[in-house]
Amino acid sequence: MTGLSLIAAAWTIEVVFGWPDWLHKRIRHPVVWLGTVIAALDRTFNRAGSIGPVRYASGVIATIVVVSVAAGLAWLIGAILPESWWGFAIEALIASSLIASRSLYAHVAAVWQPLATGDLDSARHAVAQIVGRDPATLEEDGIVRASLESLAENASDGVMAPVFWGVIFGLPGIAAYKAINTLDSMIGHRSDRHAEFGGFAARLDDLVNLIPARLTGMLIAVANLKPSAFHVMVRDAGKHRSPNAGWPEAAMAGGLGIRLSGPRFYSGQIHDEPWLNGAKRDPGAVDLKRGLALYCAAMGLAGAVLIALLLGVHYAS
Repeated sequence: MTGLSLIAAAWTIEVVFGWPDWLHKRIRHPVVWLGTVIAALDRTFNRAGSIGPVRYASGVIATIVVVSVAAGLAWLIGAILPESWWGFAIEALIASSLIASRSLYAHVAAVWQPLATGDLDSARHAVAQIVGRDPATLEEDGIVRASLESLAENASDGVMAPVFWGVIFGLPGIAAYKAINTLDSMIGHRSDRHAEFGGFAARLDDLVNLIPARLTGMLIAVANLKPSAFHVMVRDAGKHRSPNAGWPEAAMAGGLGIRLSGPRFYSGQIHDEPWLNGAKRDPGAVDLKRGLALYCAAMGLAGAVLIALLLGVHYAS
């Protein structure tokens, strides 16, 4: 089986079913399993008394171990499963758990629903589930901005990047990517504890998201059907603190005609980030609904491209 057919089947399963709550309650989720391993390695090898180079080297080893184990187990599963329809179905089901398009929509929609009725407290609680900034300081525009930024960035990290690497390398590719992305989210930040230990994981995550982030930005811009989305993406993507997140976020800002990013609070401190599409207005609740529609259109476009490629490969062979 090709990675193309596997990911087409896996994404279809994920869009239709997601990761059911009953299954999560019984076996949790593969990302939770990865997180448990990463946390154990962090506790064991990231020692505060170690000098910087030692902590960095320990982080390199921990990262290689986690990625190798994830990819190795995925390869082993593929090797063990028979070349039959049910073997393919099991592999596709496993791969589907590593794509997050349905859950991403649900988490952002959970912010929009209370916003639509003016319930800011409930909206703050919902947005705290998807962003790291202090929700208590956010008014409507800040809640919407944070939600749209998370939607755009995770359209790349949670959907297009796993799809991209799964198409190229099959189940081992999507598993390796998810391991790298989970490592970055857990140890890749610039805190005193993780600046050295997670430095390699953070750079590796930047590398594997380089192409998917730009593809996601292009998909958002094409789905929007407005030249402004392309213009803002190319002009402002490089202003973002992340080498990758600025592409889908700037495309979203340009497509909706609003400004994103800008100053925000983390851990009680203000971080003066530059604006994306800064000359435009602040977003409102209606823009979150528009952003969700644009996200669906972009992911639908990606799905159509995937199907077209699959059909092309089928008829070519």
